[in-house]
Amino acid sequence: MIRNLVRGIITLLFGAAGVYLDSLLVRVADIGRLSELLGINVSLFWTYIISFILFSIFGFFIAPACMRFFMGLVKWLESKLTRTPTYDLIGGFLGVIAGLLISRLFSASFSDIPFIGPTTSVVLSVFLGYVGLIIGVKRKDDILGLFSFIPKLKGDKSDKGDKGDKEKNKDGKGINKTLSSGYKILDTSVIIDGRIADIVKTGFLDGILLVPNFILEELRHIADSSDLLKRNRGRRGLDILNQIAKEGYIRVEIYEGDFEDIAEVDSKLVRLALILEDPILTNDYNLNKVAELQGIKVLNINELANAIKPVVLPGEEMYVQVMKEGKESGQGVAYLDDGTMIVIDGGRKHIGQHTTVMVTTVLQTAAGRMIFAKPKGILEKSSEEFSHEVDALG
Repeated sequence: MIRNLVRGIITLLFGAAGVYLDSLLVRVADIGRLSELLGINVSLFWTYIISFILFSIFGFFIAPACMRFFMGLVKWLESKLTRTPTYDLIGGFLGVIAGLLISRLFSASFSDIPFIGPTTSVVLSVFLGYVGLIIGVKRKDDILGLFSFIPKLKGDKSDKGDKGDKEKNKDGKGINKTLSSGYKILDTSVIIDGRIADIVKTGFLDGILLVPNFILEELRHIADSSDLLKRNRGRRGLDILNQIAKEGYIRVEIYEGDFEDIAEVDSKLVRLALILEDPILTNDYNLNKVAELQGIKVLNINELANAIKPVVLPGEEMYVQVMKEGKESGQGVAYLDDGTMIVIDGGRKHIGQHTTVMVTTVLQTAAGRMIFAKPKGILEKSSEEFSHEVDALG
């Protein structure tokens, strides 16, 4: 209904434009001479009617393209304005007003110049308006300092839920938002990882942990998976969240909204971070890079682990279950509870069994951690063989 109404309005606007252009042509054209050339009596009234009909038909067919262009422009402006700080918007707005006022003073000097006078006035307005915008954004602190008598709104991270303004997202679900919300948005990978619970206990994280509802849905699907490993990881993630919420070291909130126009969970997470202007807490390498490209701050657990001692050190023993074959001959693969891969040299014959292994190497990168180990029995045998060889040489 609304779409048809807008299309009708655009059609009428094009028809009105046709009448206006016809009136301009009538001023420069001689209707009497045109009637003699065509051999018919050309009526001024009928020229208006024909122009209105022709331009209305053109406007009717071009209306859908106009609506698509307008909606695209609105979405582009919305994305830009959403990411622009409030003080930048205020400074730019005041700068544009100042530029247009100055251009208005100069336009009077050009108005009497024939032909180029009106064009010069328009160009000058656009130029000074743009200059005012740039100066207003870059010197916003000085401009806002002139209005220091107006009390500034103070936002506090702790009372965000009480004093935050309600901002509606595209789907109408509200989120409390202040200039500094203090949210840390959790990703599925960092919840399943489990180390987030230990980090919270140390007190290194402050503010509020925000868990989007679509992340909880993904965790639930993983916990209901037919694959045993995935199911255990999903249930571990849900247990970790419950543990953090119950221990009360940090506040945990659930974001109930969703972005129905986006299919991928990672893309929804990026959109939410852009709206809130808060960091994403993750250990997903690809999500980390995509978020950084869009100017989103990322707190990567793996990068934090790079800066401290790894959890497992070479020479330590671990009791694990060998799950499957490795890429190289004779290798077996096991996993820690957080999903860290353990490559066991000579572990192929222990597939499906629990065995004790000794860590030989630990590789830690921004993409994750990988542990290399050997079964303890093989290491002990190798040591005994080495001792026998030494005795024989002696």
